[in-house]
Amino acid sequence: MPERKYYRKVYQKNKKGEMGFWQKLLWFLGIVFFIILFLFVYYIKDLPRPEDFLEKNFAQSTKIYDRTGTIVLYEIYGEEKRKIVSLTEIPEYLKQAVIITEDKDFYRHFGIDLKGIVRSVLINLKIMKAAYGGSTIPQQLIRSSFLTRQKTIERKIREIVLAIELDRRYSKDQILEWYLNQIPFGKNAYGVEAASQTYFNKSVSEISIAEAATLTALIQAPSYLSPYGENKEKLLERKNYILEQMEKAGYITKEQFEAAKNEEIYFSKITQPIKAPHFVLFVKDYLEKKYGEDFLEEKGLKVYTTLDWELQQLAEKAIKDREKYNEKYGAYNAALVSMNPETGEILAMVGSKDFFADPYPENCTPGKDCLFEPEFNIATQGLRQPGSAFKPFVYATAFKKGYTDKTVVVDEETNFGIFGGKPFIPQNYDRKFRGPVTLREALAQSLNVPSVKVLNSLAGLEDSIKTAKDLGITTLDKPPSFYGLALVLGGGEVKLLDMVSAYSVFATDGMKVDPSFILKIEDSDGNIIEENKKTPVRVLDAKVAGLINSILSDNEARAPIFGLRSYMYFDNYQVAAKTGTTQNAKDGWIIGYTPSLVTGVWVGNNNNTPMQLVGALSAGPIWKAFMEEALPKFPKKNFNEYLNNNFTE
Repeated sequence: MPERKYYRKVYQKNKKGEMGFWQKLLWFLGIVFFIILFLFVYYIKDLPRPEDFLEKNFAQSTKIYDRTGTIVLYEIYGEEKRKIVSLTEIPEYLKQAVIITEDKDFYRHFGIDLKGIVRSVLINLKIMKAAYGGSTIPQQLIRSSFLTRQKTIERKIREIVLAIELDRRYSKDQILEWYLNQIPFGKNAYGVEAASQTYFNKSVSEISIAEAATLTALIQAPSYLSPYGENKEKLLERKNYILEQMEKAGYITKEQFEAAKNEEIYFSKITQPIKAPHFVLFVKDYLEKKYGEDFLEEKGLKVYTTLDWELQQLAEKAIKDREKYNEKYGAYNAALVSMNPETGEILAMVGSKDFFADPYPENCTPGKDCLFEPEFNIATQGLRQPGSAFKPFVYATAFKKGYTDKTVVVDEETNFGIFGGKPFIPQNYDRKFRGPVTLREALAQSLNVPSVKVLNSLAGLEDSIKTAKDLGITTLDKPPSFYGLALVLGGGEVKLLDMVSAYSVFATDGMKVDPSFILKIEDSDGNIIEENKKTPVRVLDAKVAGLINSILSDNEARAPIFGLRSYMYFDNYQVAAKTGTTQNAKDGWIIGYTPSLVTGVWVGNNNNTPMQLVGALSAGPIWKAFMEEALPKFPKKNFNEYLNNNFTE
């Protein structure tokens, strides 16, 4: 009877004190239970009082200064805006938008979402990064009002325990009311009422479904998705995603979804004092990405930027003084960037003609058909064709291959083949042809036909794109065939900041320093936590850069087209400059520089409506007015020139 022997053996083992499987399991479960009980007893004492959810301690604000440290450009989270409202005052569709987005099982779980936690753990394991937390509304409320956001095991345990206890003690509606009055929406606004007043200048009880979805979208990343920053389109995309989820859940009808999706969202103007707003928001976006919103809010940083407040005021004035004249000729916007070429420091940045103008006066759709969008930063966000302002990169490529300013090409009507489905037969600005011309004449006078020949036969398309990228152009990411020979006439989209940075390489005889906008950052105790220590790198032969400088500063060589007293000419300074005008005059450019200062100006319309002015006449006067005032503030230097065929000094 082997079975009896086996059971007798098991019985004898148990009799001796050895535990079986089920006994071990019971012991294990008992230990786990006591650990959980201990954690609850240990952490429940930390549960905040109900009134704590309506209070928040003031934190030290971060201040953004100009380069002198005497002008405060902006203060981040200087003062909280908060107004408590009852749940009955909050529209039902706003509550629904928040729940469907932040915690769809809010009314069904007991403070934590076990499925959400498991799902986030699996995702985190897959990407090998603690990016997803699966947090419920009670967890978010506990974290935002009581705990830090530092991702530690202890903090997560406390968060879970306190969220469960919070859910046990209080009703779901009470928790939701606290949450909606507590969470941050950016712009110092805490709670839905302050957020609605800040962004829409109305009470939360008056907002539309589309506006409710927009506020909900901000919860995920208030500063990154700010409508006043560079990610406004992402905010609106998330708004539409939330509307889709609401429609799928049956909270709104198909008709309400379509109406809300197509509703134009108008945001209130920034009321907090801010100087050099486009520049400051550019800096702020960088700080938040690197340090996080909480760090900026709490740690009292001092951010010393590269901005020269005196030059910034000159830049804003130069654009403002030319505003009415340009508008008469159909040019409703302008932008300017000025840099120190030796350090890469941005000294002035104006992203539109007037950040504080009434938004969208033509009752247009932002991003689609607006002549002028005040808050959109053309300098850093705008992708525009540079026209002939791109030509120096192509000529520099030809010079790198041994050609010189005395190399001759023939200026004559030429069919370069099929491009874009039709023959590519470029014309010069004045519709004239000059026969044989030197590369000096061709570049200085911005002749189109010779320039296409330089790209096609001397420089090469791929090598010219490489030169532009080496110098700092970051946007030419399509195959060379996409641009074709039209590249030399400005057929690829660029950013104004990139163009100014790339021209800085010419100004420094081939040395490149990436654009910088921060000198140093100090914490509240005066310790330096970041400092600008960029090192120049050679990306272009000095003799090639010198030849470009010589041509672009040769007033006599450009006189046949521009005249001897053009906006590019200065009596007492050697200044190099290049204008650019895109097809149908949709964009007007000028980039000009000395060894001490590089400035670029763009003029045009946000919606690409053509102007009635070329770059020399639209952007040129703004650039000249600024440079005349700015140059005396810098050392007077001339370019090193390399003029003979053998590139010898």
